[in-house]
Amino acid sequence: MDVRRLELLRELAERGSVGAVAQATNRTPSAVSQQLKVLERESGVPLTERDGRGIKLTDAGRALARTATDIAVAMERAQALWSEYKGTPSGEVTLAVFPTAGQMFLPGLLDRLDEHPGIRLTASDRDPSTEGFATLANDFDIVLAHSPDGQKTWRGSGLHIVQLMVEPLDVGLPPGHRLADEEQISPADLIGEPWIGVPPNFPFQSVLEEIEEITGEPPVVKQRFTDVRIVEALVSQGHGVGIFPRFTTQASRRSDIVVRPIAQVDSVRHISALMRPDRAERPSVQLVLEALAAEAARYSDR
Repeated sequence: MDVRRLELLRELAERGSVGAVAQATNRTPSAVSQQLKVLERESGVPLTERDGRGIKLTDAGRALARTATDIAVAMERAQALWSEYKGTPSGEVTLAVFPTAGQMFLPGLLDRLDEHPGIRLTASDRDPSTEGFATLANDFDIVLAHSPDGQKTWRGSGLHIVQLMVEPLDVGLPPGHRLADEEQISPADLIGEPWIGVPPNFPFQSVLEEIEEITGEPPVVKQRFTDVRIVEALVSQGHGVGIFPRFTTQASRRSDIVVRPIAQVDSVRHISALMRPDRAERPSVQLVLEALAAEAARYSDR
């Protein structure tokens, strides 16, 4: 079997449609379909079946796709061994970061990579829902992701997952708020407070859900935004209270926002690096991952 055709089958398993595979591999859909038919003839068993207007993998197709992943990992390991003989890691590494992670990690990461001129880092900002981070791993070597549950969130995704840090989440209040002088704030203190929240499928929502479980009162969410800077602006002007990451936003350093920890609530987010297992074997990817871990440790040590 041709390794390149096996890789197309793997991409179909990951992306779900011939059109998505074609776009990701710079082919036409008909070319992808033709190569999959050739692979099916080579294997001697049906690998795909009709699913509405599209196709999906059969049990045999899914099994062969897993084999394609194993082959890709083995090839990357072989390439990594060869790179050791050639010298230091080199090449492009693509990185997807959610906005607050980019604000925290990228300046120091780029400083560290200046010591490795053979590495070209191409970073892009992405802000998907919690589940969407795993999908990004199809298109980026490393995806920085956050979730309330850490590695458990993406269990079963087939991705290589490295937890970088656990970041506390605090409540932000406008100056002069009735709770501003408290050292920490309990869920009961927040009953009836207007919230500037996040969309329901974004990680910070779990804090509000836990507050509701403890108090029995649903939070009053006035507005929802994915951009923390908008939340900062509204909280600072007294339009509500919000949840802020302790290290990665400006909230704790602003004079017009009072930041306090929340008692009785597991108010943290886990920041992890997600990678396809074959890409995790690349020396260049491992070097960038080590630099990210060093940056995470620098913030955690604070």
